[in-house]
Amino acid sequence: MTQYRYPGEQAILWLTLLIIIAAAVITAAPTICILPLFVLIFIGLAYLLNRTHHTEIMHSATPVTRQSSARLFDLAQECAKRLRPSPFELYVLRSKDRNAYTFGLSNPRVVVLYSSLMDTMDPAEMRFILGHELGHIALNHTWLNTLLGGMAGVPPSFGAAIVLTFAFRWWNRACEYSADRAGLLACGSLEKATTALVKLVAGPLHNQSELEQALAVVDAEDDSILNNLAETLSTHPLIINRIEKLREYAATSDYRSLLAKISNA
Repeated sequence: MTQYRYPGEQAILWLTLLIIIAAAVITAAPTICILPLFVLIFIGLAYLLNRTHHTEIMHSATPVTRQSSARLFDLAQECAKRLRPSPFELYVLRSKDRNAYTFGLSNPRVVVLYSSLMDTMDPAEMRFILGHELGHIALNHTWLNTLLGGMAGVPPSFGAAIVLTFAFRWWNRACEYSADRAGLLACGSLEKATTALVKLVAGPLHNQSELEQALAVVDAEDDSILNNLAETLSTHPLIINRIEKLREYAATSDYRSLLAKISNA
């Protein structure tokens, strides 16, 4: 069920890790004996911060259950049936921002949806959003992103983590392409996947005219040199690039075959 992984994602990760390890060995040669201790401290602090963040979410967000939100709960279960992620907990955080993220070093992983998404997305679009986040879990993106503080809402463990986080930006963007494919498989509609991505930046769209105007704005994103430069420093690709990658994937026989397989499961 991970056949939808974006090509090169794992190769990018291993290349990044090798470069970082080589740089660490070279620069830390005089004190190489304390490098393992540094790694253990780094992991320990990341774990503690992860647990702290989890506790904060549990106090400030609403857990999604069949009793608290049957519609959203059922949507999440439908997506989980298709993508088969490891165990997760779903929360809704009250916020005017349109965002969602996933974190966790161990099971259950945590998916957080910002409440404004419920006012912006229709059910099919919510399947894309949920599928995207569950894709991160199914593809095991969460442990490293949580460790480095790379996902939205999870703070860096300490100053050095900032440098490491930027080193993984290329991999982060590849992960987003993979998770978008998971979202597409969850909702089964390229049109709804596209409108969900557009609404993340444009907000609610009430008619076809507003959608076309928003698409025109998104389509112009990659015309700017500054936008393309900013993308290289970001964990997320430009929205227009995400849409283009989804269009390419939706046109493949691999997508159609896998969609038929999970739809009939």
